[in-house]
Amino acid sequence: MARAELTERQRSTPPTLRVRYRLTPWWVKVVVVWAASRLVSTSLLLYFAARQAPNPWSGANPGYLQFAQFWDSTWYHIVAVGGYPATLPLTASGHVAENAWAFLPAYPMLVRFVMAVTTLPWEPVSVAVSFVFSLLTALMIYRLFLLRLPAATALFAVVLWCVAPLSPVLQVSYAESMHSFFLALALYLLIERRYGLLFPAVAIMSLTRPSGLAFALALALHFGHRWITRVRDPFPARERMLAAGLAGFSLVMGLAWPIVAWAVTGSLSAYTDTELAWRSAYIGYVELQPFAPWLQATRFWGDLWHLGAVPLVALALLVVGFAAALFLPAVRRLGPDLRFWSASYGLYLLAVFFPQSSTFRLLVPMFPLLGAIAQPRSAAYRVVLVVACIVGQFAWLSLCWWFDGYDWTPP
Repeated sequence: MARAELTERQRSTPPTLRVRYRLTPWWVKVVVVWAASRLVSTSLLLYFAARQAPNPWSGANPGYLQFAQFWDSTWYHIVAVGGYPATLPLTASGHVAENAWAFLPAYPMLVRFVMAVTTLPWEPVSVAVSFVFSLLTALMIYRLFLLRLPAATALFAVVLWCVAPLSPVLQVSYAESMHSFFLALALYLLIERRYGLLFPAVAIMSLTRPSGLAFALALALHFGHRWITRVRDPFPARERMLAAGLAGFSLVMGLAWPIVAWAVTGSLSAYTDTELAWRSAYIGYVELQPFAPWLQATRFWGDLWHLGAVPLVALALLVVGFAAALFLPAVRRLGPDLRFWSASYGLYLLAVFFPQSSTFRLLVPMFPLLGAIAQPRSAAYRVVLVVACIVGQFAWLSLCWWFDGYDWTPP
């Protein structure tokens, strides 16, 4: 009788918060994390908007939707409503000027489609699309990390992604949140070896932000790893054909947009000349040479700040440090495919991009490495890291998004 009464009492006792948390579906936890992080980032954006002076994109103290249209958002808007120029615009000196061909079509065309369906203007639709994809990415990243990490660690990795210093860019009229979703989806499918489904994911990802070439290299490394380990991990002929075809497809998608620009404008170098126009303010008009931009940058920044050889030494330490970090135990726990992507994308950045303030935004696709940073279980470590990330958001918005006049630090 006593035991029966005790059991009945236990059933009638409300579950503890810890039990309730454990019973909460994973997607609810991720949505709560995402919503809380968006509240923080939105508050910071509104803080800077309220202090924004008149600028090329708005008057003083713009509202949120106006503030979300700064910088490259204008180019995405141009693509959405006007498409791409058939003739490349030229500067007074005869060089290709900045133009819309630098911005891939998937994000602005999707916004254009939603605008047509809803009859709403660019500003609310473009921001809403970014918001939706930021939520979808948070959910997808959790599922991705869950393939390699415990649930609690995977969730904290999502926390870090949601509050990262660059996370405000996920809710403005930029393509980063859409690209992050399709990259996370592609990496998930790759680890799961669902090669057939990867083809459309790679296609959309490659037409959202430049990433097809880097993903092709990651796929080649994936193929090589599976071939080497085929004795203990069978690599059937059908999967070999699919994986090899997928690597070739990703390579083609990485070159597709430059080919489209060539076909429309008649200039073989239309895309690269357009991209190089943005760095002309730093180093003038030069030809694109693989791996030269970072060396050019060391000379530019060294001369500008009278640093001598310091930037070159810093570059060498950065390259060596990044390569070494890929072999740390915490990174190795992420599995080979996330490491292959991180290495491939890092090599891609080193080969083609000129480092300046926008480079921080270009590091967003490195988010798989957050899985390594999230592994320590110390509560103090995690709290300090989250606070540091939020402070980083403030710093990034102040230095890169908020416009203070003659600005050399675009986002």
